[in-house]
Amino acid sequence: MLLLLSPNPIGENPERVVQFAQSTLRRRDSRFSIGPRTVTSRPIGRGSDLAPSLSEGGPRLPLFRRRLVAAAMFVSDCRREFYDVIVSQRVLLLVASDVDALCACKILQALFQCDHVQYTLVPVSGWQELETAFLEHKDQFKYFVFINCGANVDLLEILQPEEDVSFFVCDSHRPIHVVNVYNDTQIKLLVKQDDDLDVPAYDDIFRDEEDEEEDSENESDGSEPAEKRRRLQEDVIERTMKRRQRREWEARRREILFDYEQYEYHGTSSAMVMFDLAWIMSKDLNDMLWWAIVGLTDQWVQDKITQMKYVTDIGILQRHVSRHNHRNEDEENSLSIDCMRIAFEYDLRLALYQHWSLYESLCNTSYTSASLKLWSVQGQKRLQEFLADMGLPLKQVKQKFNSMDMSLKENLREMIEESANKFGMKDLRVQTFSIHFGFKNKFSASDIVYATASLMENIEKEGHETTNFIKALDSLSRGNLDKLHQGLDLAKKQLRAIQQTVASCICTNLVISQGPFLYCCLMEGTPDVKLFSKPVSLCLLSKYLLKSFVCSTKNKRCKLLPLVMAAPMDVEQGTVIMVGIPPETESSDKKNFFGRAFERAADSTSSRTLHNHFDMSIIELKTEDRSKFLDALISLLS
Repeated sequence: MLLLLSPNPIGENPERVVQFAQSTLRRRDSRFSIGPRTVTSRPIGRGSDLAPSLSEGGPRLPLFRRRLVAAAMFVSDCRREFYDVIVSQRVLLLVASDVDALCACKILQALFQCDHVQYTLVPVSGWQELETAFLEHKDQFKYFVFINCGANVDLLEILQPEEDVSFFVCDSHRPIHVVNVYNDTQIKLLVKQDDDLDVPAYDDIFRDEEDEEEDSENESDGSEPAEKRRRLQEDVIERTMKRRQRREWEARRREILFDYEQYEYHGTSSAMVMFDLAWIMSKDLNDMLWWAIVGLTDQWVQDKITQMKYVTDIGILQRHVSRHNHRNEDEENSLSIDCMRIAFEYDLRLALYQHWSLYESLCNTSYTSASLKLWSVQGQKRLQEFLADMGLPLKQVKQKFNSMDMSLKENLREMIEESANKFGMKDLRVQTFSIHFGFKNKFSASDIVYATASLMENIEKEGHETTNFIKALDSLSRGNLDKLHQGLDLAKKQLRAIQQTVASCICTNLVISQGPFLYCCLMEGTPDVKLFSKPVSLCLLSKYLLKSFVCSTKNKRCKLLPLVMAAPMDVEQGTVIMVGIPPETESSDKKNFFGRAFERAADSTSSRTLHNHFDMSIIELKTEDRSKFLDALISLLS
């Protein structure tokens, strides 16, 4: 476990004070162990299981620890209700392992640097690490900030904190757990108020326990005088009516909670929420704005939000970019070697093309690879025709982008877009931002996302398990371009591995229809299979594979199906990692139902699963339980 005890100055890389602490948390209901973690079939609790007035069996917090009120506990004034509260306190930051969370963390670190806030940073990759970190530090801290973790489970049920502990949760995962929403004492939600949350009304899901106690009192034993019996009979009828109303209310409550919880999706980027805080306090800097842009771009690259949501948020950030960067348009500043300039632009939807060759980028970008069907001989011919239509010589296309003739690069975007329309690639242009450091360093926001994610999931062991997190965090600072370039090299390897695996899966017919969904399983020994034991890499592979399969299949029904994908997790422990992703359709709302489906399939078959990831649609499963788990999933979704 990593503890960073001092914030980073913007654009610098000072020596950090790092303290390592290791411990193993054994869950109370463990079934078996996989290394330092424990696999359990108990899913993370949901509102329908853990509501304070209706849960049957299992642990229940004392009422004073779980005080709920009818008003939702969303922070309306981030400065007054959040920042001013913690600015004079010692704070523990619990940060998830995704690029958006890292960007939000960088913004908050910069604010803490300005105000000399004492804090400790602990990276957490799953629920068990989060529980472990809380148990280790709960005696030292009273204020905890969760970034991209904690919103979609009952935090008080899981962590069992003392009543003087406060949790501030900035998390893009949706839906937010109803107990977190209506807790008014310990949990404060840092959520963009414009998000469409659709939280059920308090009275629809919670009711007082006093009514239930009254029902069990004054039961008649039949020995009362006759004159009282009529009154008692009326009481019995009234109690019977109340019980019927209660059963109807419970049935309606289950239906409401099911509708609310059945889909997993994402709200506004946490980095954007933190940037809003900096802007409100008039402490927003260009570096913070760039981190907010990268956080939003991460959601787009990972396909977590709709195109409409992405374009809307791009528009919000574009106004800030104009405000921060208009001074840099004068010649003196633009020539400064230390300048940092952010620009809005319509760029090509080609991964890392400015740091690669145009040919490699075309071959390893999901959109172009799937559209041209590059895994086939016919697809390779179409690529040659595409390049010929643009009039680009192969010699130029296959060398590094920076080495191409200037005469070709000047009109490259227009040439590619014109030819792409002829070949059915009408969405090759995308709204995005780029950043310039000094004279020659230019990066697009997606370049940073790919590089940072690759550093975070680097499978080459270098030192402590938190080393990857530190490098990924460092790569976001402008003073660490060496780490950023290292990340770009790793990202190229990752994209090549993904496209080679996609081609292999399609050419060998590994994607099969299981009725209500498509299924693909990578076998041990597959090239680069170790890379796909990591959640972000496996999700990227799954989305690229589904896009390519939809373009390759002639079966119209299969084009509307979601995909479940499995890859070896730990061969020695006999586990696989499994992810479910929604159908690849133009009208997709990016809502994922597999999280709830995985929980039910595991419960109904007693499969040994670990629901450890903050994304509920990613689970770990014992290899020998995979068949019965899939059978249950097919039955459930049919």
